[in-house]
Amino acid sequence: MEFINPKTDYAFKKIFGSIQSKNILISFLNALVYEGHSTIKDLEIINPNLPPQLEGLKDTYLEVRATLNDGTLVIIEMQVLNVQSFGKRVLFNAAKAYTFQLQKGQGYRMLKPVIALTITDFEMFPERNRLISHFVYREKSEGWHYPDNDLELVFVELPKFTKDLNQLETLADKWIYFMKFARSLTSIPESLNEIPELHQAFEIANEAGLMPEELEALERREMFIYDQQGAIALGRQEGIEEGKRAIARNLLGQLNDEEIAQATGLSLEAVAALRQEI
Repeated sequence: MEFINPKTDYAFKKIFGSIQSKNILISFLNALVYEGHSTIKDLEIINPNLPPQLEGLKDTYLEVRATLNDGTLVIIEMQVLNVQSFGKRVLFNAAKAYTFQLQKGQGYRMLKPVIALTITDFEMFPERNRLISHFVYREKSEGWHYPDNDLELVFVELPKFTKDLNQLETLADKWIYFMKFARSLTSIPESLNEIPELHQAFEIANEAGLMPEELEALERREMFIYDQQGAIALGRQEGIEEGKRAIARNLLGQLNDEEIAQATGLSLEAVAALRQEI
């Protein structure tokens, strides 16, 4: 068996946001937002249709939206690229979803909570070790919750998940393992297969059930994402190197080439080339 990559946008929507995905999404949200408790009893997936066949490959993310049985709106997003100002975009989308609930003439009492669940294929908060982070409004000095705490941001950082298959304990562990490793599996692990919703997710992700044009589109999408990840990494590395060169230029009149190389991490050849530019 071979499985599509749940981290790509088209596959993510197919698994979690299509017509047959209701029970899958309930289990997924209960695991990641509500710590495995069966808090969500029912939901409605908004616009449960797959997007067009990825024409142009322009976007690098795709949302799944659902309304819970208590009226709460949940925005679920898989993001594979650490693009500039991504955190601001998450907050903007959540705030926009909250404000756009009201029709003309409706009072604020009609507003329902919004939860933005974001799964990232990069470390959103590299200075922290926590795998799943929840953000709500709190009083700054004493930490108590704002009474109408209707906006919640939840982040799951896949690179921070390091458990092996035999270490999986919680429902959240198993869903995150699926998200991170399904593409590399050749069969459904027994500990995941025993959960009906995960079994169904694997069945949807099974390449054998997909049309050739779907597989071709997914392959093109994966290649596009890998190219973008490489471009971002290269850009950051070039930025780091330029920063080193800027520091070295400031030191040219104060230190010799060997001392500058030691201080900045540049090679002696690179320092000598900078000195020749003067």
